[in-house]
Amino acid sequence: MKKIGIACDHAGYQMKEFLVGYLSTKGYDVIDFGTHSEESIDYPDFGHALAEAIENGNLTQGIALCGSGEGMAMTLNKHAKIRAGLCWNSDVAALIRQHNDANVIVLPARFIDNDTAITLVNTFLATDFEGGRHVRRVEKIACK
Repeated sequence: MKKIGIACDHAGYQMKEFLVGYLSTKGYDVIDFGTHSEESIDYPDFGHALAEAIENGNLTQGIALCGSGEGMAMTLNKHAKIRAGLCWNSDVAALIRQHNDANVIVLPARFIDNDTAITLVNTFLATDFEGGRHVRRVEKIACK
């Protein structure tokens, strides 16, 4: 069974719940880092938990959601082994995998609908890293 992590804040809660159900029907074991309600919370608490699970090798990929997506992207990208990309269309979802070897897709829950979220997640999960000239660039992303 394929495993993927997911994390959100209160603004992304409804879309996260929708995606957990969708991914489960597609054969994914979804590890839900929360949040677990629409009660106001601090998104870094959940973003860091997802990032740490990827960094320690328990997961290889994740999905993060918050209102704009920006807060989660900033939080996740503080981790040296995380390459999180904020996506709003399928071209961006493909490019963050092809060129940046992104391991987390970040969705702006207040600005996309559930159908768009499915399209973006499916694109992200189905797209491979191109390697080649991009390897050198990706290696330069993490701070030493």
